[in-house]
Amino acid sequence: MPAGPAAETAEAPQDPLAIVRSRGYVTLLVMAAVLGVPISAVAYGFLALVSTLQSLVYDDLPRSLGFSGTPHWWAIPVLAVSGVLVALTIRHLPGRGGHEPAEGLKTGDTPSASAVPGVALASIASLSLGVVLGPEAPLIALGGGLAVGAIRFLQRDAPPSALALIGAAGSFAAISELLGSPVLGAFLLMEASGLAGRMLGVVLVPGLLAAGIGSLIFTGLDSWTGLGTYSLSLAHVPPADRPTLAAFGWAIAAGLTASLLGEAIRRSALLLKTHVERRRMTLTVVAGVLIGALALLFTTLTGKSLSAVLYSGESTIGPLLADHAGYSVGALVLLVVLKSLAYCLSLSAFRGGPVFPALFVGGAGGLALSHLPGLDTTTGFAIGVGALSVAMLKLPMTCVLLATLLLGAQGLTVMPLVIVAVVVSYVVTLRIMRLQTLPVDGQRATGPTAP
Repeated sequence: MPAGPAAETAEAPQDPLAIVRSRGYVTLLVMAAVLGVPISAVAYGFLALVSTLQSLVYDDLPRSLGFSGTPHWWAIPVLAVSGVLVALTIRHLPGRGGHEPAEGLKTGDTPSASAVPGVALASIASLSLGVVLGPEAPLIALGGGLAVGAIRFLQRDAPPSALALIGAAGSFAAISELLGSPVLGAFLLMEASGLAGRMLGVVLVPGLLAAGIGSLIFTGLDSWTGLGTYSLSLAHVPPADRPTLAAFGWAIAAGLTASLLGEAIRRSALLLKTHVERRRMTLTVVAGVLIGALALLFTTLTGKSLSAVLYSGESTIGPLLADHAGYSVGALVLLVVLKSLAYCLSLSAFRGGPVFPALFVGGAGGLALSHLPGLDTTTGFAIGVGALSVAMLKLPMTCVLLATLLLGAQGLTVMPLVIVAVVVSYVVTLRIMRLQTLPVDGQRATGPTAP
């Protein structure tokens, strides 16, 4: 969601109720609803294409070449090819393939229509070939870019405030079902953009309308094509125990641990990014090879699938929870370490979003923590998801909702402990970020500042 124009709208000395009652606002609502249909269909097609390519590259292609299954080393050359494609897209197409994922989830700076192909190609080359990033950031950019491009084509002199509202609505429609609920997707965009104040409803209503229509389109296309929902969901959730004093202590420990891990991933990714920018082609390919090597190491040591380390984790986080009994503590700890390293490399060189890998790594860490006394499986999983996701995203309300709404009825039981873990992780993360910018020997250290 474009932050600049939205802020400009919020500062306008107009009465929000007067804006909502105006004929122009009704026109914007109609346009948001109309654009929500094709944009959500494009988003569904994008997700279907990524899923199909993943299956073709990692399942069908090895068999067509005579292998009985996917070789353990298969990801290494595939991700090297991904590095070449992503580097070429960033270097030669407008828009540099979208925003840098190492810098966090950004909802501003809607790409121009000319940058949309580059964003799509870079993210498809990353996500479909096994890079550890999610589709949410590309979809937000594509939805907003397509919506703004359509309005500029129809009305060249459209005011910036109208473009901001329509761009936001396009982003809402694009991720309407990605997180399992159009409301959760809308909340993510609202919190990430810092949208608040008297103009909140003015900007939010067109987005919610587009998201609701987008959710219907996703459901209809799933029924018509049978390809799948492409929505984050957990099918098998073990019962959770009522919160106890011991679980409260583990929630604090999870928040502290997640804040340290999240900052280590983020800082390392930002450091690596500065080197990748100087030697884009070579180091993007090297990053891809290293991600493939990490997946090879995990599957060799544990016998588990390559997909545990590869991909965003959107489609594997549910099976991870359902099959938690098949993972030893050592395997879970190894998964957290190797997936975190692959996540860091992906953030530094490729294109995609940071949300789903954070959920997966946090969930795996929480499952490892649940082997300790006084903490059940579902509670450990939930506090891990919430704690690491907020360390990476800095969106506390969204992260609480992500960690609890996914669990269905069990989410209400674990919510108090998730809140504790999220708050601890968030506060400690901001404190660490602030320490990074404190003066050292009379000079201020470089690095992002805490809000």
